[in-house]
Amino acid sequence: MLDIKLIREQTEMVKDALKKRQIDSVIIDDIVQLDEERRALILDVEGKKAERNSVSKEIGRMQDKTEREAKIASMRELGDQINSLDEQLKQIESRLFEQLAGIPNIPDSDVPVGVDDKDNVVIRTIGEKKHFDFEPKPHWELGPELGILDFEAGVKLAGTRFYVLEGAGARLQRALIFWMLDLHIRQGYKEFYPPWMVREEIMFASGQLPKFAENLYHDYQEDFWWVPTAEVPLTGIMMGEVLDEAELPLNLTAYTACFRREKMSAGRDVRGMKRGHQFDKVEMYKYCTPETANEELDNMVADACATCEALGLTYRVLLQSTGDLSFGSHKTYDIEVWAPGCQEWLEVSSISNIGQFQARRANIKYRPADGSAPQFVNTLNGSGLGMPRTMIAVMENYQQEDGSILIPEVLKPLMGGIEVIQKE
Repeated sequence: MLDIKLIREQTEMVKDALKKRQIDSVIIDDIVQLDEERRALILDVEGKKAERNSVSKEIGRMQDKTEREAKIASMRELGDQINSLDEQLKQIESRLFEQLAGIPNIPDSDVPVGVDDKDNVVIRTIGEKKHFDFEPKPHWELGPELGILDFEAGVKLAGTRFYVLEGAGARLQRALIFWMLDLHIRQGYKEFYPPWMVREEIMFASGQLPKFAENLYHDYQEDFWWVPTAEVPLTGIMMGEVLDEAELPLNLTAYTACFRREKMSAGRDVRGMKRGHQFDKVEMYKYCTPETANEELDNMVADACATCEALGLTYRVLLQSTGDLSFGSHKTYDIEVWAPGCQEWLEVSSISNIGQFQARRANIKYRPADGSAPQFVNTLNGSGLGMPRTMIAVMENYQQEDGSILIPEVLKPLMGGIEVIQKE
């Protein structure tokens, strides 16, 4: 959430930032107007309360009964006015909060201006696209032929955009998840295993609500929300806390399933298991000071890149344009891996500096070492990496001419002796 003081004092800058995001900035004018009304009401009601307090003391000293009763009557009238103003103030503050909750974060100054993901800028590409002496198959052919991926069973169980991994396929995904968690622990992250359902206020704190309500799964009976990413509970776990600067940065990692009611149509972008309503992901998360946020963002990008390199995958790093930034992002790097069967780059991680956007919503602060007043922390998040696209990249890059799939060296210790996935 943006600071109302920032909007008030740098209105044109905020409006320009929204325009760069392809968002109508007229809402900022509405917010400024509401803020002016709120501040005027506060002055009015505080003035009347001060008057009431002063007159109340005066009444206590009055000797004349008639005059005292007249003052008491006027104070009752003043009290009614105060109550009315308090109610008006409450309504305006509610409207203002609702408006502020719908404003996205301001892009960093070095984020390229663009309309959508086509305007993202490739920063670097690591590795060469793998050459095959045969025509590489896409995963939607490899998996079913090997008996490790069943789309029909997924549809039978839950409908379209679901699938079932079985045998060595299920074990391969589990190995990837376990190995990633262990890697991030070695990189200095502390592992968490959070709930996969959270309360509404946690969804709000992370920036998922109210913006993405239609894309979330909600248990209306218990009022639980299924997490779309571990970023949500890792934000909420520090909600309302005041950290010491000496503790920062805090580096967290967690595995969760992720649940998203994505509106999807059939086509190239969603074929196979590239995009579904349920998927697994290992998340990295940081709490840090604003001064160290850019450095920590670079560190997180390096940690995600190390995952790709250890798996032997060709990948590239992109800087998102303003038109592709997520609602809460201040600056985001995407990591894409090359999938030779699909013949496309697949996004496996988005690594973002959220600034103080989530911290304001969640009221997460830190005590500066110099003893000054507590300040909001910066939060950062990124996938390290996301399934199933990492699975797709491994399957398609490590396939052999006979349709079998080699196991990457770093995963072999977790595969129970399986070094090659072959048709049973």
